[in-house]
Amino acid sequence: MRGLEVLAGNPQAKHRLSAGRGLSHAYILAGPAGSGKHTLAGLLARALVCSGKGETPCGACPDCRKAAAGIHPDVITVGEEGKEISVSMVRALRSDAYIRPNEAPRKVYLLPNAHTMNQSAQNALLKLLEEGPPYAAFLLLAENAGAILPTVRSRCELLTLAPVTEAEARAVLTARFPDRPAQEIADAARRCEGLIGRGITLLEGSGGRTREVQEAAGQLVKLLLDGPERVALEFCVGLEKWERDDLCALLEEGVEVLRSGMGRYRDTRRALALVGRLEEIRRSLDFHVGAGHVAGWLCAGSF
Repeated sequence: MRGLEVLAGNPQAKHRLSAGRGLSHAYILAGPAGSGKHTLAGLLARALVCSGKGETPCGACPDCRKAAAGIHPDVITVGEEGKEISVSMVRALRSDAYIRPNEAPRKVYLLPNAHTMNQSAQNALLKLLEEGPPYAAFLLLAENAGAILPTVRSRCELLTLAPVTEAEARAVLTARFPDRPAQEIADAARRCEGLIGRGITLLEGSGGRTREVQEAAGQLVKLLLDGPERVALEFCVGLEKWERDDLCALLEEGVEVLRSGMGRYRDTRRALALVGRLEEIRRSLDFHVGAGHVAGWLCAGSF
């Protein structure tokens, strides 16, 4: 398989895909947000629909070019980023899978939030993985492969993506942002904790809402650790008005604030506990938990 250099680090996953065994009909791409799941899924989708000769994806055939541009009719995304994949969506997918591809040799279904499928949805997908048409392929993206039923996992090839080293992150970000000061690159490489996608977001988000999120995260951490309680409660209640993506960014930034300043806190144990709590609440947002619930959980576990 060609083009694996676009994925930073992860030598084991690259080795498995370059071993010359051919491509599987179903993959689970597991790893935290920003670890490269979407990058690898895009590469696999192009390889699966490629109609060129030789090693895939060739990058030159019409199928490769359309898939790279996100307009290939046989590369189908099921569900939206950050939203749950329901059993009705899986049933619609199952019906569509028996319609032959429009243009490519294969039909690829990309499930960006596979970890949000409940048991009924996963069981509906299971039969398709077992007995589906030979041209159908499936790319299941999950932050944690443990959220996928063992029966589903056993019918897919699991590729687990891990954070890269700080040096690898710095090299990728330098290539991506050649005009940014070296200190900004180094700071983003340190703060992203090996997650290239997070580093890109940090560097792309200069000013505007991202700066507001960063400032709010510092204020949130200070209030949750030191109070005063009334002000912290008022701040948390105000989070009910935040959009889901901004809440995710706020919680992730709060974790980074805590980790980078751990040596400065009087009560290290409480700071560590808050890291765990913010991470837990962040994960809950993948399952359509409302902003009001987030505000309540922050308040309830802090005093």
